[in-house]
Amino acid sequence: MAATLLFGACSKDFLDRIPVNKTAEEDFWRTENDVKLAVNAVYGKLSDGMYSDGASDLVHAQYPWESPSTDISSGSVTTALNAGWDYIPIRTCNYFLDNVDKATMDAALKERYKAEVRFIRAYLYIPMVERFGDIPLVTKVLTREESNVPRNAKSEVLEFLYSELQDISTKLPASYSSDDKGRITKGAALALKARLYLFENNWEKAAATAKEVMGLGYSLFKAGTESELDKKDNYSTFVDFDNVADESKFRLGLRSYEGVFESENEGNSEVILDRQYIEITQSQLNNTFLMEGSVGGWSSLTPTQNLVNLYPSYKTGQPVGTITPAVRAANYAKADKADFVKEFKNRDPRFYASILFETAPWNALTPEGGYKFAWQSGKSNMSQTGYNFRKLVDPASNRRQLDSYANIILLRYAEILLTYAEAQNEVSGPDATVYDALDQIRVRAGMAKVDRTIYATKAKLRELIRNERAIELVLEGSRYYDIRRWKTAPDVMKNIYSISNGLAQERAWTERLYLMPVPQSEMDLSYGVLTQNKGY
Repeated sequence: MAATLLFGACSKDFLDRIPVNKTAEEDFWRTENDVKLAVNAVYGKLSDGMYSDGASDLVHAQYPWESPSTDISSGSVTTALNAGWDYIPIRTCNYFLDNVDKATMDAALKERYKAEVRFIRAYLYIPMVERFGDIPLVTKVLTREESNVPRNAKSEVLEFLYSELQDISTKLPASYSSDDKGRITKGAALALKARLYLFENNWEKAAATAKEVMGLGYSLFKAGTESELDKKDNYSTFVDFDNVADESKFRLGLRSYEGVFESENEGNSEVILDRQYIEITQSQLNNTFLMEGSVGGWSSLTPTQNLVNLYPSYKTGQPVGTITPAVRAANYAKADKADFVKEFKNRDPRFYASILFETAPWNALTPEGGYKFAWQSGKSNMSQTGYNFRKLVDPASNRRQLDSYANIILLRYAEILLTYAEAQNEVSGPDATVYDALDQIRVRAGMAKVDRTIYATKAKLRELIRNERAIELVLEGSRYYDIRRWKTAPDVMKNIYSISNGLAQERAWTERLYLMPVPQSEMDLSYGVLTQNKGY
């Protein structure tokens, strides 16, 4: 019997079989369903820019093995670091585009699917061209003989992306039926184009493109009520409310801002594009990366004092005075935290919706309620800065003691309003449309409208707009690029400290950090075809 089985197992027919869990390439690309499945797989290449902010002044990325942001923010960048040079997902897009025409299917639907994948390819190219400048522009699957591709000039790549996104916007619908909700739309293509124009300080085109998006029917999400757990959060300890109406405005502003990102409000009116996750099957890890150790988090990304200082006064709308690190540390060392907490009183509602500081309440985080943040210096999976993020954490998932399956927003309407405000202010200075765009964001968050008397000049309004971008969009991937295009990185990329005045991270800035190095491993593979950025 053994001999029979042995000889039978060695037969050619027995060994020459296709794995049952895979599809042979020659059997794919035939039907409409094949193409749909392939497009859905390409969507998995979309990712958010959360860790990008860890390379900025607002966020501390404390674990260098999780991302390059730790090394970038410290200034210790060498050619051994890969700061985001990645053509694998771009090849996936190119592979789809090279093969999709083999399928027999409705022509209009095929063009739409192509446009969706072309968008994803453009989305992947933007952080690369912004980080590295000149990069190879690859739009097809390369053979081995074609694989050593030189860098195209940044201007060539940008022109390709502008043209691609404009053409894509003409091939995609403004919205979808419920069955296809979440797919890339005309608004997403224009919003990404507006972002790219802004990153390049192309003010007129950024303003014009953002205005197109503003006419497509998006609106800021606003909460109408609070949950029973949310009602238990006592903010009268931190805010001097004028009356019941003032407290209600504050609380609904807070809930509106944090609610944009929570699972129970997925697909709300503010979302232009989000990365979707399937419950149980496919999770995202924001709760793990952002929460502190006592509730199962790792504190991978935490707020810096720089960020905390940017949140203005709820009472006046103006910047708050800051105390010295030594005074803060002395206040924190006291058993009674009353003097310490004074620094966090009467802040913009977005502060309380985004930052966990000593004694901050968050009843919705745990099933039993009663949670208050307490920093434990030096403990496992705790922040080194003394703060943790509340923004982007989904409390409903944590209450259920599950991983988070909340969609991650990649493009939202608030960013478009800020893009328009900044670009239009640079084009023509303050006008009614600029103030209105900013007022929408501030009023939604429970803040007063912009004071037209104080912010009456282009320069003064520029300061406000930059501050609004920082606090509204933190953890959404814009700050790394903003401080470089504004040329403010040398001023803000300084050492960061904890609330007890301990050094959390030593940082340094040099001019070469405006661009990242081409990884040495890629240089070696190119046999001299790739060139290196200046300073590396």
